Amino acid sequence: MSDENGAPFSEEQNQQIVDTGIVAANNAPHNIHCLSVIGQVEGHYILPPQNKTTKYEHIIPALIAIEEDSSIEGLLIVLNTVGGDVEAGLAIAELIAGMSKPTVSIVVGGGHSIGVPLAVSAKQSFIVPSATMTIHPVRMNGMMLGVPQTMHYFEKMQERITRFVTSNSKMRPERFKELMMERDELVLDVGTVLEGKAAVKEGLIDHLGSLSDAVKCLYKLIEKEKKSGKSSARKTSRKSAQAKSTAHAKTETKTVPARRGRKPKTAAAVREANKLSRGDIRLGDWSGER
Repeated sequence: MSDENGAPFSEEQNQQIVDTGIVAANNAPHNIHCLSVIGQVEGHYILPPQNKTTKYEHIIPALIAIEEDSSIEGLLIVLNTVGGDVEAGLAIAELIAGMSKPTVSIVVGGGHSIGVPLAVSAKQSFIVPSATMTIHPVRMNGMMLGVPQTMHYFEKMQERITRFVTSNSKMRPERFKELMMERDELVLDVGTVLEGKAAVKEGLIDHLGSLSDAVKCLYKLIEKEKKSGKSSARKTSRKSAQAKSTAHAKTETKTVPARRGRKPKTAAAVREANKLSRGDIRLGDWSGER
């Protein structure tokens, strides 16, 4: 993992971290990728340069490359985000949820707003005791039209987030909406702030733990998937062998269809009967022998 000068990362890995926040782990029991979602999730509009951002045009191609790379066995997502663009965050969350490889997420610091769907998108989710998660309704910046269509759009977008979060966690939709509309928790907004233990108790996050717990869980998922892959391959080979033996047995016991009520003859009997030629049969008939 280090170069000849003793640096913790090579120059290429350092540039990879700077550009996308992604680093591949080497010299480990399993080859996993670490994906960090930090700061604000940047969507279709570029945020000011002083903002710490995670650009979705970097994350989406990286997720596709991780899914296609056969050398990568699992993905670890580290979250410390204040939220950001709703559609960009949901796009990243949907891609993570649709990955075939084992995925584990861990919330450190905070996983607020659209960070909630990102946290629950992995197959197993962790949160450290000191981290917090903020659940609140969808908000929009800029000019808005005060027409019924605007409220309908907000309701549909909020329903998308609620459906994704509740389908990828143990929290009920009614409870999620109740926490989202809480009025006594935040000063300038409606919503709820959940600490680590509370997030696990509510069923939003699977486990309370640290980095080592998340990595161990990811290793277990990788090993479990490998075992299931081997067992399925064995079952497939057994089924194909059984199918071949069954087909061979059917060929050996194939019978000639019966005619006019006679008993069916086996293939061996037919071959024995065909040993006599037509000339032999006719000669027997002429000499009076039957």
